[in-house]
Amino acid sequence: MNDLKPKPMGIRPPRQPRTGVTSTGARKAGSKSERSRAREFALQALYQTLVAKNSVEDIDLFTRDLAGFSKADSVHFDALLHGCTEQADALDALFQPLLDRPMSEISPVEHAILWIGAYELRFCLDVPWRVVLNECVELAKEFGGTDGHKYVNGVLNGLAPVLREAETNADRGKPRA
Repeated sequence: MNDLKPKPMGIRPPRQPRTGVTSTGARKAGSKSERSRAREFALQALYQTLVAKNSVEDIDLFTRDLAGFSKADSVHFDALLHGCTEQADALDALFQPLLDRPMSEISPVEHAILWIGAYELRFCLDVPWRVVLNECVELAKEFGGTDGHKYVNGVLNGLAPVLREAETNADRGKPRA
């Protein structure tokens, strides 16, 4: 019964590290790069375009005012937000053949992540294809449904050889470390 004593004021539990991973396997905020943060903000913005149908300009202004945006790569955020919304139909057409269900049944979070992944695979050639997949899986772990990260991984893993054939062939031929 002594375990139920009130703790003295002023004593705090030990600080949790800001880096590493959470219990769900997602990276903690202190471990994220500026580009990873840009993808997170782009995901939130793209979600608003899919669900609320707000204008991209309004969403852009709103997102830039969110806490922590200053730590994100704003150029990459711009490329993702404006590129994905301008290329939405073309991006959907790229991954739609790889879906096992109608587009209307894909959650808006996974849909936005697939846009980000397809856009980066198609237009951001400075980002290695495995990094694109990993970043999108991380987004799905943090923001998506229970097994959303598996679905995102499967679709983008199928799309990568189509958009980055030489890179994926060269990379898959190497033994993994």
